[in-house]
Amino acid sequence: MVLKSKSAIVTGSTSGIGLAIAKGFAAEGANVVINGFGQPADIERERAALENEYGVKVLYSAADMTKPEDIAGMIKLADDSFGSVDVLVNNAGIQFVSPIEEFPAAKWEQIIAINLSSAFYAMHHAIPLMKARKWGRIINTASAHSLVASPYKSAYVSAKHGIAGLTKTAALETAAYGINVNCISPGYVWTPLVESQIPDTMKARGLTKDQVINDVLLHAQPTKQFVTVDQIAALAVFLCSDAASQITGANIPVDGGWTAQ
Repeated sequence: MVLKSKSAIVTGSTSGIGLAIAKGFAAEGANVVINGFGQPADIERERAALENEYGVKVLYSAADMTKPEDIAGMIKLADDSFGSVDVLVNNAGIQFVSPIEEFPAAKWEQIIAINLSSAFYAMHHAIPLMKARKWGRIINTASAHSLVASPYKSAYVSAKHGIAGLTKTAALETAAYGINVNCISPGYVWTPLVESQIPDTMKARGLTKDQVINDVLLHAQPTKQFVTVDQIAALAVFLCSDAASQITGANIPVDGGWTAQ
């Protein structure tokens, strides 16, 4: 097992990409701290399912990613409970779409805090623990928007470009300590949230389901296929393996060719 006897923190992991990564790590033997918002009963069901299926310890942290003190507490929870923080995945993120001149200041601050600053604070507290053990893996969930821009997404694009730069800087600072820092940049990923938007788009635009998928949602992706959460999780597991020990400071697109254009 790639991560047997190691511990991992995955932010924004109560659903979607983050939950898939947490499952991938648990399947490889890691104890995991999951984090994110949701209904308490749903979160507890997922937490217990991970423990029962994979025979590892799984804790839940309700840390608010806009609050540095909560992030520090989440790192401490993992270290106190598991004896180490070996893997950190900064996955938490939100989106808001608006022209720059109409973009609400509060939304800008929230997106920068959750999508960028939270990664800095988590790394700030986790890196000393990894340096002490001379081993660590940090994976930041970026986006195709860390490499290219789209209109009306100023805060998100800025944050994701920032994540790419933060990843490179951290990789250089930690390279001599057995710590690898990389980011994964997904394109459009098939999630329940995306699926739920299809009927409204069909109605609003007078399109078929296939037209919505190919001509609206997947317009930017040459493969015309969604990325799956399991594909992202598999890459995250690989980046924690010995085979990936010389991959650091990389920004790896998983976007169906979007950013190759």
